[in-house]
Amino acid sequence: MRFALTAEQNDFAASLRKMGEAAKTPGVVRAWGTGDSAAGRALIGQLAEAGALGLTVTEDNGGFGAGPVEMIVAFTEIGRAAVPGPLVETAAAIPALLQALPDSALAASKLPELAEGAKLGTLAVTAAAGANAGRAAGSATALDADVADLVLIAEGDRIALGTAGDLVTSVDAARRLFTVTAGETLAEGEGVSAAIDLAFDTAALAAAAQLLGAGRAMLDTSVEYVKQRQQFGTPIGRNQAIKHHLANAHIALEMAQPLLYRAALTLESNADSETRGRDISAAKLACGEAAYQTARIALQVHGAIGYTAECDLSLWLTKVTALRSAWGTPAEHRARIAAALRAGSIA
Repeated sequence: MRFALTAEQNDFAASLRKMGEAAKTPGVVRAWGTGDSAAGRALIGQLAEAGALGLTVTEDNGGFGAGPVEMIVAFTEIGRAAVPGPLVETAAAIPALLQALPDSALAASKLPELAEGAKLGTLAVTAAAGANAGRAAGSATALDADVADLVLIAEGDRIALGTAGDLVTSVDAARRLFTVTAGETLAEGEGVSAAIDLAFDTAALAAAAQLLGAGRAMLDTSVEYVKQRQQFGTPIGRNQAIKHHLANAHIALEMAQPLLYRAALTLESNADSETRGRDISAAKLACGEAAYQTARIALQVHGAIGYTAECDLSLWLTKVTALRSAWGTPAEHRARIAAALRAGSIA
């Protein structure tokens, strides 16, 4: 099978990339990490105007009614630019969650403002049922719950409004995690656990795309750096060992990309939850490991400067480290792939 984006999808990606470059996101990311969200909200508003936040929201709910492929195109560029904020939650997880509920009233009341960027949403999934029942349950923490206009908590077969609590330390200062406590129940009972599982998988797919984009950004930065950095009067990029390292990073990212597209097509096809989970876990694992490998290589070729807070590369290094375990750790996704393969072999 050959995965190839259409001309329209490529143009959409190019427009988002230009937007990220013009915004000079390192400054935006650093400000967001200190609690100053003004520049970040402005950039998110631009993304919303370009349609990036309403892609998976149906037209009836104020969105564009596009599919998962368009979603990963957008999130790859969001990851490339390291745009801060609860974008996976606002543009992927919450739309999937609310639109899958038997009662469509919640989606109609909550999604239009999220799609147009007027409000941000965040979601904590403390324990999942069905396809994600084997995923480890944890405390209720939500990304940027202090600035989100809509905070939701999903557990088992219940969805409730949440209230932000204490800030939780994260390896990425711009991924500001907060404890959240559940309040008013919005939905529970039949069909809710399946909607939560779908939201988890959609978020994992969006996070995988972010990881791929971040990996490509770090590779591009590293290639430019080794052309300029000189040792003994010669660019270090001429060193064969450095070429091999960068080639390995490129290959890892290229090999992960088809798994990402395959998972998007599986999600779009409304496949059964086991098949959907298998393919999305494979994409999340591959993109996460490829981005993490690229991060290590980028750090190596940059030398001691790479991990300093003053170096912009550090923003992508910490972003990848945090995203690698967001919406399912590598171990959890490996376990889900293994379980799906065992079930398939028995059948």
